[in-house]
Amino acid sequence: MSYASQKLAEEKVFKDPVHRYIHVRDQVIWDLIGAKEFQRLRRIRQLGTTYLVFHGAEHSRFNHSLGVYEIVRRIVDDSFKNRPEWDESERLVVLCAALLHDLGHGPFSHAFENVFALDHEEFTRAILIGDTEVNEILKRVGQDFPQKVADVIAKTYSNKQVVSLISSQIDADRMDYLQRDAYYTGVSYGHFDMERILRVMRPREDQVVIKSSGMHAVEDYIMSRYQMYWQVYFHPVSRSAEVILTKILHRAKALSESGYDFEQQPTHFKSFFDGTFTLKEYLALDEGVLLTYFQLWITEKDSILADLCDRFVNRKLFQYIEFDLAKDYMKMRELEVLFKKAGIDPEYYLVFDSSSDLPYDFYRPGEEGERIPIQLLMQNGEIRELSRESEIVEAISGKRRTDHKLYFPEDFLTEDGKKKALKKQILELLT
Repeated sequence: MSYASQKLAEEKVFKDPVHRYIHVRDQVIWDLIGAKEFQRLRRIRQLGTTYLVFHGAEHSRFNHSLGVYEIVRRIVDDSFKNRPEWDESERLVVLCAALLHDLGHGPFSHAFENVFALDHEEFTRAILIGDTEVNEILKRVGQDFPQKVADVIAKTYSNKQVVSLISSQIDADRMDYLQRDAYYTGVSYGHFDMERILRVMRPREDQVVIKSSGMHAVEDYIMSRYQMYWQVYFHPVSRSAEVILTKILHRAKALSESGYDFEQQPTHFKSFFDGTFTLKEYLALDEGVLLTYFQLWITEKDSILADLCDRFVNRKLFQYIEFDLAKDYMKMRELEVLFKKAGIDPEYYLVFDSSSDLPYDFYRPGEEGERIPIQLLMQNGEIRELSRESEIVEAISGKRRTDHKLYFPEDFLTEDGKKKALKKQILELLT
């Protein structure tokens, strides 16, 4: 029996709070879960700094990756099984892609990526095709199999039906993280009838469609996503923590480049500061490593680095106000001047941050980042784009919502000490 078709002697199950059980029968999947690069995902939180707002949000990308795998397994083993439009030979590649799609995420994913100009998708690819345990396992299926899995995740795979299961406007990735993040944050927004959606999913040529009888479940899913983004993912307090985290890394990088003598040398970051890091060094970083440095840097001689680390570790976050930089550009310049006069470095303590989301969009050919729309299979066999049938979805289609905030340390401006009149002037401008 080939390795690709090899089954475990007995099915393995993971108990899961979202899907109840995650089932593993394939030897390949079991071996991938045991690979050290996949086990590393236990040490990367799914929601980054969100645990500082929703205390239950301690779940990891390991949890989520298993959940995405389980949804795809149910689709291909139940919903699509024995349907002529589904190619059964694609089963293993889509299961592996589902399991490994987040493999390249770094610690506090997006903040870390922004500081060092990284792309987790590139690292996912590098892990899949590089000198790793995951690559060795995938190559046992076939020499070209790691590349196939990488192509599915990169959305360049020839079978677009397979790609859409992992990456589309209604994919297994989103269906898991909405429910999982809602569960661990304790909010009610992310819940929708996934069972119904899976029952009405159908393979069609190069796409996955939804039977029109399941349209209302899809509407519920889209509104759940909309609410989760604004109530959880873009929560202003979580963004405050991410701003501080970003500034810690910026400060440490600037100090290292200036020749500053750290009491606790940033050994794990040196190669990231100068851009010479290897894949092995990237994989050695996790959130435990970053938090250890932050804890130690609280006592650093540099007052800015020490203060920012203390704020992050002990949750002394920045205050914020609504602020539109395009309209209030001159006000921002005035605030920067006043901050400097008050002895507060605006580079680290006056931070503009913007978030935006497009909850659903129809097909706009040629546009950057174009989205493949959700298609409905009508009773007469016709395929219709969702927003043409749903008034709810039509109302939010193509409408990008944006939120702008200005973050600052209110405690610096209200504490007793020097330059009280100047600080009062700053507060009046801010409030």
